[in-house]
Amino acid sequence: MKKVITLLLLSTFFLSSCSQSNRWELHKERTASAVVFEEVPVDFVPQEIKIISAGDSLTEGIGDSTKTGGYLPYLRTLLEEEKGIKEVDFYNYGVKGNRTTQLLKKLQQDDITDTLSTADLVILTIGGNDIMKVVKDNISNLQLSVFDKEREEYTRKLYEIMNTITQVNPEAFIVLVGVYNPFSQWFSNISELDQIVTDWNIASQQVVANYANAYFVGIEDLFRDPTESLLYTDNFHPNDKGYKLIAERLNETLEERTLPDLVKKAYLVSKEEN
Repeated sequence: MKKVITLLLLSTFFLSSCSQSNRWELHKERTASAVVFEEVPVDFVPQEIKIISAGDSLTEGIGDSTKTGGYLPYLRTLLEEEKGIKEVDFYNYGVKGNRTTQLLKKLQQDDITDTLSTADLVILTIGGNDIMKVVKDNISNLQLSVFDKEREEYTRKLYEIMNTITQVNPEAFIVLVGVYNPFSQWFSNISELDQIVTDWNIASQQVVANYANAYFVGIEDLFRDPTESLLYTDNFHPNDKGYKLIAERLNETLEERTLPDLVKKAYLVSKEEN
């Protein structure tokens, strides 16, 4: 009988131990996992972008049948289709006939300086009239050496233009549009003009390469042996199709090299303001 009682007690003890063990298993300490929130992409909320366009007749839009600023309306449409951009505000300071000398003076005027100080991007079209001045001034005796000398002066002025912009707004991105050759329509007897235009563009690229936030956009190839007319009736300025192609080339470069940083900059500025 004592053995039976002893067995019963032992069985009860083991059952009780197993039951208690199960309860302990069920009530193990729970560890709380931290909730990690991913940072909102800067292009999640589209930003407003402020762009200054300055320079010569390509910026003014001579040859544009709509008279709305040449390549600007095309570029605005392309940019506002980008994910991170809500609206683009253009400030057009293009003047027909402007050379580097005139552009430099214009960029130093108070009204432009105020706008420039808060701009996200500056697009420049300059250089074509500098070449044209050399042609006109030396029409009776054009020599490549004359162009070489004037290109040095153009380069010096271009450095001054870039320095003026970066001193007013070190954070602004700068895009310099290259020159193309419409001169063959006017001076078909000067076969070297293609090389002169190329040399001018190379000089521009070399200047731009010295600035971290600056890019050169070449358009020379667009106007070389096109399959359709890209020039206005004056055979010098782009027509609507020509301006559209310039805008598309600009947008390609901006998409590849500028827009991500441009949108991020606008996003950070908007956060600071709020």
